Amino acid sequence: MNSRLRLNFRMNLLMSAATALMLLAAVASTPAQSTNAVASLTELQQKLTAQVTAPHFNAAMWGVKVISLDSGKTLFEHNARKLFSPASNAKLYTVALALDQLGGDYRIKTSLYADAKPDKRGTLKGDLTVYGRGAPDFNARLHGNDILRAFEPLVAVLTNAGVKRIRGDLVGDESFFRGPPFGSGWAWDDAQYYYGAEISALTANDNYLELAIAPGDRVGTPCKLTLTPATGYSILSNRTETIAAGSRTNITLYRPQGGNVTYVLGTMPLDCKGVKEEVTVSNPAGLFMTFFREALARHGIKVGGKIRTANWLDRQAAPVDYNKLVELGTAESLRLRSIAAEVQKPSQNLYTDLLLAHVGALGFSNGEGRRNETSEDAGVRALREFVAKAGTRKEDFHFEEGSGLSRNNLTTPDATIALLQFMDRHAEGPAYRNALPLAGVDGTLRSRFRGTPAERNVQAKTGTLRWANSLSGYLKTAAGERLVFCIMLNRYDAPDNERSARREIDKVVLMLAELAERTQN
Repeated sequence: MNSRLRLNFRMNLLMSAATALMLLAAVASTPAQSTNAVASLTELQQKLTAQVTAPHFNAAMWGVKVISLDSGKTLFEHNARKLFSPASNAKLYTVALALDQLGGDYRIKTSLYADAKPDKRGTLKGDLTVYGRGAPDFNARLHGNDILRAFEPLVAVLTNAGVKRIRGDLVGDESFFRGPPFGSGWAWDDAQYYYGAEISALTANDNYLELAIAPGDRVGTPCKLTLTPATGYSILSNRTETIAAGSRTNITLYRPQGGNVTYVLGTMPLDCKGVKEEVTVSNPAGLFMTFFREALARHGIKVGGKIRTANWLDRQAAPVDYNKLVELGTAESLRLRSIAAEVQKPSQNLYTDLLLAHVGALGFSNGEGRRNETSEDAGVRALREFVAKAGTRKEDFHFEEGSGLSRNNLTTPDATIALLQFMDRHAEGPAYRNALPLAGVDGTLRSRFRGTPAERNVQAKTGTLRWANSLSGYLKTAAGERLVFCIMLNRYDAPDNERSARREIDKVVLMLAELAERTQN
């Protein structure tokens, strides 16, 4: 475990489920052991009761509810109507909302606008504006680790329109989203880390860059720093030093808010193989346009002007009527059901918040927005209306953002079960389930439940914050009965790794998977 991860613990930073998984992988803990077959429902209930009332949980709080999807029978519940911090289980709600309102085939459009069509020589005489709506897939990861390939659809719009030269500026318009670039309730220092990357309608490379840090050539020299994808948009201030072999690596990063200078501080021994960190960026729309300009240059399209960006406040001060401009064309994102998997399997915070903001912003476009409401506000309002439709009581649901990074989100096991039941019957139910991590196979469950009856059986969403752990989803029992479950464990101070919150939750899941009796009436 590198020094920055240790620093995360010391600073008690909130972590997404994906972050927690990376930390746990470093200690390579083994999966919870099988509890052997559970012969009857009575035995299951006894074992579950013993688990959630064990003395080492006296200071903690369990919330559990399990229902048979086949019979509708409640198999077990404990504190099912109490409010818990769901952590990244919040993504279950946001993804369900998006699939319900937009459909699995929905694609997010990014549009190109100009004052007029190009002339006969292929020249745009004015500015070219890129209008974003929150598409998440302009990233290197999904395009063979070549960030410029991600911009090929936008470049193709111009080449198809005959554009060879742009005399004016490149303008990145992110004003489709209203509000600050951070989710409500996030900690101020979340922005230092990839799971707290800024929210922007023009998102590029998940709004962070990868920083490789290696020792210098000899003791006393600065460490070697390499950013990927390479760009001058982010500036590194190298305050590191290479020290004698056998010493301990101690590297930290600090990027002041509102700027793109990242200070890299600390020491690294000469024999260290190096470490990799993430450098988030401020004003991601600027990074987007920087990469776009490079993609244009790759295709020989020259730009005479500079890069500018405009957010919602800029457009309030200087409105633009896009109906009076020429739309040269659009690029479309992945289908929403594919984006859902990109959210749920790795527990991707940014993409979740992009979806929530997109749903909220669509309300403004349709004339349904409320005065002084942000896109996030409108998205949360739509989420409240949706979960009510799904059968959740008003008092069981209190969210203020979509990814679960906020410590202020609260929900009950009852509400989560109602949501999961609703989505099981939904037209997008298969897409919703298949977007979830599959135990022992992928996502945040790839290292869990291997060699147990839960492997390749459990489809569920993880959730991890400092004092909150959860796992909710679907499974089949040993008897072939389909169950839906919600397990939340809050305020548990684990005495050791053998009794970690993750392992304790896994014990509950294994009991369910090993139930040998069908419970239908």
